[in-house]
Amino acid sequence: MATHTPKNILITGAAGFIASHVANRLIRNYPDYKIVVLDKLDYCSNLKNLLPSKSSPNFKFVKGDIGSADLVNFLLITESIDTIMHFAAQTHVDNSFGNSFEFTKNNIYGTHVLLEACKVTGQIKRFIHVSTDEVYGETDEDAVVGNHEASQLLPTNPYSATKAGAEMLVMAYGRSYGLPVITTRGNNVYGPNQFPEKLIPKFILLAMQGKPLPIHGDGSNVRSYLYCEDVAEAFEVILHKGEVGHVYNIGTKKERRVIDVAEDICRLFSMDPEKNIKFVDNRPFNDQRYFLDDQKLTILGWSERTTWQEGLKKTMEWYINNPEWWGDVSGALLPHPRMLMMPGGIERHFDGSEEGKSASYVSSNTRMLVPPSKSVGSPRKHSLKFLIFGRTGWIGGLLGKICEKQGIPFEYGKGRLEDRSSLVADIQNVKPTHVFNAAGVTGRPNVDWCESHKTETIRTNVTGTLTLADVCRENGLLMMNFATGCIFEYDAAHPEGSGIGFKEEDKPNFTGSYYSKTKAMVEELLNEYDNVCTLRVRMPISSDLNNPRNFITKISRYNKVVNIPNSMTVLDELLPISIEMAKRNLRGIWNFTNPGVVSHNEVLEMYKDYIDPNFRWANFTLEEQAKVIVAPRSNNELDASKLKKEFPELLSIKDSLIKFVFELNKKNSAE
Repeated sequence: MATHTPKNILITGAAGFIASHVANRLIRNYPDYKIVVLDKLDYCSNLKNLLPSKSSPNFKFVKGDIGSADLVNFLLITESIDTIMHFAAQTHVDNSFGNSFEFTKNNIYGTHVLLEACKVTGQIKRFIHVSTDEVYGETDEDAVVGNHEASQLLPTNPYSATKAGAEMLVMAYGRSYGLPVITTRGNNVYGPNQFPEKLIPKFILLAMQGKPLPIHGDGSNVRSYLYCEDVAEAFEVILHKGEVGHVYNIGTKKERRVIDVAEDICRLFSMDPEKNIKFVDNRPFNDQRYFLDDQKLTILGWSERTTWQEGLKKTMEWYINNPEWWGDVSGALLPHPRMLMMPGGIERHFDGSEEGKSASYVSSNTRMLVPPSKSVGSPRKHSLKFLIFGRTGWIGGLLGKICEKQGIPFEYGKGRLEDRSSLVADIQNVKPTHVFNAAGVTGRPNVDWCESHKTETIRTNVTGTLTLADVCRENGLLMMNFATGCIFEYDAAHPEGSGIGFKEEDKPNFTGSYYSKTKAMVEELLNEYDNVCTLRVRMPISSDLNNPRNFITKISRYNKVVNIPNSMTVLDELLPISIEMAKRNLRGIWNFTNPGVVSHNEVLEMYKDYIDPNFRWANFTLEEQAKVIVAPRSNNELDASKLKKEFPELLSIKDSLIKFVFELNKKNSAE
């Protein structure tokens, strides 16, 4: 029998349910092992799950995403990681039907990043990949023997499909590169700390509130349930005794129908099952049964210790004693929940305060962002609320309209950016989850105004923006900052027409206008704030051709225009993407333009073809233009590949202009 004694273990997703029990157990039982936890603190994670380990000298927490290759490689090297226990995943089946791409991104891509880092560093002695019994698909109702580790994988929903896909990558890296991989497939787990989107904690919390327990379909679906501490012990055994290249089922032969679980919980609360169980529409592809053969793991020396009655009673008592552990979870208690998956978006810390943080705790901020529910009968709250600065501006106004259309609660900020106390008051009054900064000085009618109003420009564009970023950071909030790409100009390394655009990491090289100077200055300073997402907008365009701020409206009214290809931003397509970026809690600098470039003449040709066949215009040179403007203008191409990779559906600038601007206006004029 193989034995493995790790030194430095990386556990992914250990602020979640199962992994937190595993981490706490290993930290408690093996003080010589260093345990590094990596978790992005998604909606179903909670740092309080790791409270038993908070003060342990062999524990370290790092907030981060397994999808970040740089972070993963950094941790493996700097922490001398020799063992990985990979739990991090999106796991709720219902969510996978509504947001399957997030499951692919987390469960498959994230696993791939980890595997590649293991291959590159060459120091990993065990990679334990945590999968699920659902990869086997549905078990026949009359089957006497459960699925064994060599059974065919036949996943039936997007969640289990992504877990099966991740398993294939793990197996391939084991065979192709010799990585010492082990895979586990487990039955349903229950116990303290579990987020109440899952059946047992959901039923317990509903019973605590005296509400009926919703059962999908007729309740005849059969599941096997293991208590969390028994499962943690199973991982302890597999860590030390598991054979490289093998798969281990973690299961129990004690099956229960969902209706039986509901009735048992009703009895614990002295509730009449006949009156307190309600049947609701079944979820899609609700497999009838999962049944595992766990003989292979028992040979290693593991066995289930906790009886169903004992485990259920312990779980009930824990939730009764910790009713607000998860804050407001009313959305999760619905019969068919669709919890919003926001990477890093909901942060629940050890004690909700900034006090007493151990040196081994690493995080970008320390504020609890989810308020506890005020009463058991409180109405459901939306998981997002935006605070938008720039109400009277073009982009700020459009953001509000998009929020209204999407049903996202929002309020406009009342304070001025340079007035810190008013910004603090706005945040305290609105209690947002995200802040959007669309305020700034651009000048009227154009940026030439800034040349004679430099102090006003600095006050808002630099001082005000930095103040808002700092206030947001103090309050643990992400700030979506609408900036500009007019801080670059074509140069020898990025010549006009070459298709070589400026990347996010490139240093600004355009200082022709004071407006651009202030924008480049504040962008560099904002790099010190890890709670800011900077969106470089260029020559913004919308479908409203009557708006004087619209680039198309501007040039269609000029007597003469230059003809230079530029990157541009079609707001109708990109502003909704900015909201999605907030939901994903994306940070850093982003070239916020459609891929590619389009020239002034090409835009006006489209205007002529779609809007006004009689339209005429004339060109003039940059030298001629310089005689009629105060400050030079920026002309450049921004490389939008980073944004395109995150949002593959993003259209090129010319295609976006046709779809979102010209075809729409042609249709409206025809009607």
